[in-house]
Amino acid sequence: MSNLEELKQQFSSLNDMQQKAIFQTEGPVLILAGAGSGKTTVLVNRIAYIIKAGLAEPWQILAITFTNKAAGELKDRIESVGGEGADEVWAATFHSTCARIQRRYGDRLGFSSHFTIYDTDDSRRLMKEILKQLDIDEKFLPHRTVLNEISKYKDKMKEPKDVKTDASYDSRLKHIAQAYELYQQRLLTSDAMDFDDLICNTIKLFEQNPDVLEYYQRRFRYIMVDEYQDTNKSQYRLISLLSKARNNLCVVGDDDQSIYRFRGATIENILSFENEFKGAVVIRLEQNYRSTGTILDAANNVIKNNQERKGKTLWTENPQGERITVHTAPSERDEAMFIARTILDGVAAGRSFSDYAVLYRMNAQSNAIEQALSRSGIPHRVIGGHRFYDREEIKDMTSYLQVINNPHDDIRLRRIINKPKRAIGDTTMTKVAEIAAGIGESVYSVIRHASDYPTLSRAAAKLEDFAKLVDGLVEASQSGDYSLAELYNLILEHTDYKNYLIAEKDDYEQRIENIDELSSNIIKFEEDYGDEATLGAFLEEISLMTDIDNYDAETDSVVMMTLHSAKGLEFPVVFIPGMEDGVFPSMQTIMEAGELNEERRLAYVGITRAKEKLYLLKTRERMLFGSTTHNRESRFVSEIPSKLLEKTGNENIYANHQFEYKSQPKFDPFAKKKPVTQPTSNHYQVGNTVYHKVFGTGMVLSAAPMGSDTMLEIAFDKVGTKTLMANFAKMEIIK
Repeated sequence: MSNLEELKQQFSSLNDMQQKAIFQTEGPVLILAGAGSGKTTVLVNRIAYIIKAGLAEPWQILAITFTNKAAGELKDRIESVGGEGADEVWAATFHSTCARIQRRYGDRLGFSSHFTIYDTDDSRRLMKEILKQLDIDEKFLPHRTVLNEISKYKDKMKEPKDVKTDASYDSRLKHIAQAYELYQQRLLTSDAMDFDDLICNTIKLFEQNPDVLEYYQRRFRYIMVDEYQDTNKSQYRLISLLSKARNNLCVVGDDDQSIYRFRGATIENILSFENEFKGAVVIRLEQNYRSTGTILDAANNVIKNNQERKGKTLWTENPQGERITVHTAPSERDEAMFIARTILDGVAAGRSFSDYAVLYRMNAQSNAIEQALSRSGIPHRVIGGHRFYDREEIKDMTSYLQVINNPHDDIRLRRIINKPKRAIGDTTMTKVAEIAAGIGESVYSVIRHASDYPTLSRAAAKLEDFAKLVDGLVEASQSGDYSLAELYNLILEHTDYKNYLIAEKDDYEQRIENIDELSSNIIKFEEDYGDEATLGAFLEEISLMTDIDNYDAETDSVVMMTLHSAKGLEFPVVFIPGMEDGVFPSMQTIMEAGELNEERRLAYVGITRAKEKLYLLKTRERMLFGSTTHNRESRFVSEIPSKLLEKTGNENIYANHQFEYKSQPKFDPFAKKKPVTQPTSNHYQVGNTVYHKVFGTGMVLSAAPMGSDTMLEIAFDKVGTKTLMANFAKMEIIK
C-alpha cells in the first residue's frame, strides 16, 4: 500500500461524499453542504490532508469564515488533527484577513499600520457630523440611509466620483455623493477604515499594486471559503483575484441557507459558481448527523417550495423521533408562558436549561418571552441584545485605547475629550474641527498647538493639557515598560474615570463592574496571545467581534436569539414563536417572490437548528408594535405534511380561515370601575417552606404584592436565592 493510500485510510470513518470532498484538492470545488452534514469536519480534514500529503505548507493555506467564533473553532480543530505547524494556517474572517493585509501594505493607499477600524456606531457619529457640516437636514436624508447607500456603492466598488456622475440631476443622490466624498476624506485624515473599506481597499490594493497581488497569489496555494452563500459582490471579487493564479479554490456553502440578502449577500455567487469557475467539481453533502428524521422531513418539505436552488435532499440514519408540536396560544403572553412551562417540565424531567433555544423572526418578539422566563426563574441569555462593547462606559475606555494607538482618530478623540468633564464643550470642538478641515489635518494635530490659533485662545490651555495626557499615554504604550492591563490601569488612574462615573451616573456600580470586566478581558487576551498581545491586536479583535462570538454553549441557561443569529448553531430543543403570516414570513416579504424565498430559507435554517424536538408556536391574536393583529397560520407550517405534526392549544380561530376582529370598547369616563381583582397568590407568607419542581425546596424570604400577582424572594437549598412571580412559579407550600 502506497503512503498516499495509507494516508487516505486515516479518513475512512467519514462518509463517501465527505471523503470525496477531502481528496478533491485540485481546481475549483463547490461543496454543497446541507445543514448538519459535517461541513466543518470536512474543512478541517481537507486542510489536514493537504498538509500531510505534502501538497502545501500550513502557511500556504487560507481558510476564510464569517465569524471569529467559527475561525477560532476551525483553528483549534486544525491544530488537533493537522500535525506540526498546523497553527500557521491562515484561518480568519474576511475582515480580519483584509485587516492583516492592510496592516502590512496599507501605506500604499495612504494608511499607517496603526489605522483604526470604525464600527457601525463610529460611522454613524461621523456621518451625523458630516450631514451637519453639509447643512443636510436629517429629516430629508437620515444618516443611516446615507450609510446604507454608501455600503451598497462600496460593494459595487463605486467611488464618490462615480456616484456624482450617476446623480446627474437627482438632488438626493448628489447629496449622498457629497456626503460619501467627505466621509472618505475624513476616514483618511483619521487614519481609519470602516468594515466595507477593509475589503474594498484590499481589492484596490491588489488592482493598483500587481506585486502585492502576486505575492499573495503565490503565497496561498489553496484557498477555502466557508458559508459561500453569504458572500457579497466585493467578497467574490476579492476571492477571484486571490485564486486566479493557482485556481485551487474550494467553497463550502448551502444555497438553502442564504439568509443575509439584507446585508448585501448575493445567492447568485453560489448558484453561478460553475459558470464563473470553469471545470468546477460539485460535491453534495446530504447526510445529516444532527436532527431526527421528522425534523429533516419537515425541512425538506418546506424548502422544496423555493425555485432558485441547486437542489438536494437531507437524509439521516438518526431515529425518526417525535412529531413536531404546533401549538396555538390565545396571545403572545400565553405563547411565552407555554414556552416557560414546557422548559420547566423538561428540566424537571432531567434536561438542562442550555438544551433549549427560542428563535424568533424579529427582536420585538423577545419582550414577552423574556418576561415569562424571568418570572419563572428560568436562567436565560439574549444574544444580539446590547453588546458588551457597545455600552457607553466600555466605548469610552476603548476609545481611550484607540486614541493611544492612533491619536489622529477624530471620532474617538471627540468622544473622550470631555469625558471626564474638562470644560471643553461642543462649541470649542466645532471650532477645532473647522480649523482641522480647513488645513487638512486631524483634530489631534490642531489641539496639540491650540495656542497657535486665535479663535481657540480661551480654551487653548485645556486643549493642550488634554494633548499632553494623550502624548504621555502614547509614550507609555510605546515604551515597552507596561503590559496592556497596566496601560489600561494608567488610563483609569490619569483620567479618574471611575470617580467621574460615581459623580455622574445613577447606575455607577454596574458601570464600574463593566469597567473591571474589560480589565479581565484584557488580561485574558494577554494570556491567550502571549508576545503577540499588542494594543493594536486587541483593538482589532474587539472591533471585528460580533455578539455571537460571545455565545458560550457551556453556560446552563436558555438561549434567546433571532433566527438570523442562530445559523451555524444547534440545540436539542427549539421553539420558534410567531409562526403566522405577517410575522414569519413578515408582511413586507409576502408580496415579493425573491424576498419570500429568502424567508423560506430562514424557516429552513430555524427548523434545522433542532436536534431532537421542535415547537412551532402561533397565537390567535398578537400585540406587536402597539397594535393587535389576528393572523392566519404561517404558510411554512402549512407546507409541512400533517403526519409530521402534533397540534395542541386552541385551533378554532383557524377553522375555514374565519377571522374574528375584536372591537375595542369605547372609553366611558362615567362608567363604574370594576373592582380590582385581589392577587391570587397572596397565600405565600414569609417563612413558608415551599417546593418547586425544578429548584427544589426553599424558604420564602419576602412576598410583595404586584397587581394580580406576588413577587417572591426564595432561598432554595440547591440553587440559592431566586426571585419568582407566584402565578408563574406553581409551587407547593410544605409548611
